[in-house]
Amino acid sequence: MRYHDRAVFSDLDQTLLGDPASLKDFTEFVRRNRKCASFGIATGRRLDSALKVMKRYRIPMPDVLITDVGTEIHYAPELTADQAWARHIDHQWQPKTLRRVMDELPGLELQPKSLRSRFKLSYFIDPTKAPSLDELYRLLHQEEQTANLILSFGQYLDVLPVRASKGFALRYFSDQWDIPLEHILVAGGSGADEDMMRGNTLAVVVANRHHEELSQLTDIERIYFAREPYARGILEAIDHYDFYGECRLPEPEPDAD
Repeated sequence: MRYHDRAVFSDLDQTLLGDPASLKDFTEFVRRNRKCASFGIATGRRLDSALKVMKRYRIPMPDVLITDVGTEIHYAPELTADQAWARHIDHQWQPKTLRRVMDELPGLELQPKSLRSRFKLSYFIDPTKAPSLDELYRLLHQEEQTANLILSFGQYLDVLPVRASKGFALRYFSDQWDIPLEHILVAGGSGADEDMMRGNTLAVVVANRHHEELSQLTDIERIYFAREPYARGILEAIDHYDFYGECRLPEPEPDAD
C-alpha cells in the first residue's frame, strides 16, 4: 500500500449499501484497480459490525478501515489497530463528564452499550425537542468540555473526542501513508460524512434520501453530487474525475546487484 499514489474511501450505509447490482460492479472495479489505488472504508459502525456487513455483501477487505466515526483506524491484512491514533485523540477526552451533561438534556436518549465505545458516546436524538448543535456546543463550553458532535440521518448524535472524526482520521491516513489528499476520493451520503469531504480531497455525494444533509456543500468545486444512488454514484464520480486516468503504478525496484 505504501506505493499506491491514490485511494478511494467510502462510507457503508446508504453509500456502498443500497443496491446489490451496483455494489457488485463497484467491488469488481476495485479489485481490477487494486495495484493502482488503496481501498478504504470510513463508517460510523464499530469494527465488528462493519466486518459482519462486509462479509455479508462480499465487499473486499479494505487496506484501511476507519470505524466508529473516525475514532478507530485498522490496517490490513491483520486488522492492526493504530495505537498512535488512539493516543492522539485521547487528548481532553472526559466521557463521564460529557455523559453527565448530555444525559440531562431533552430529546436525547443514550444508545445501547453495544453501539458505544471507548471514544464514542452515541445518542438517539429528537431534533424537535433537543437543543441545536450550536446550543449543545455552547452548553459543553459552559461546562469546560470540548468534544466533536456528529449528527447523521437526522436521528443519531455521536459525541467524540475533539480530535476525532472521519475527516481527521482520513487526513491522518494521508499524512502517514504519504498519499496526497488531492489523490483521495471520498464517498458518502449523510451529515456524518461532511468533514470527510471538506478540504483538499475529491468527494462524491451519492443520491440517497439523506443527501440533503450535505446540500450546503453544492458550491464546493471538489465535491460532486452524483445523479445515481449508492455504489453506482461512486462509479459515476470516478468517471467524472477520471480518477484512475493518471494513476501511476510504482516503478519496479532495481536489482541489488
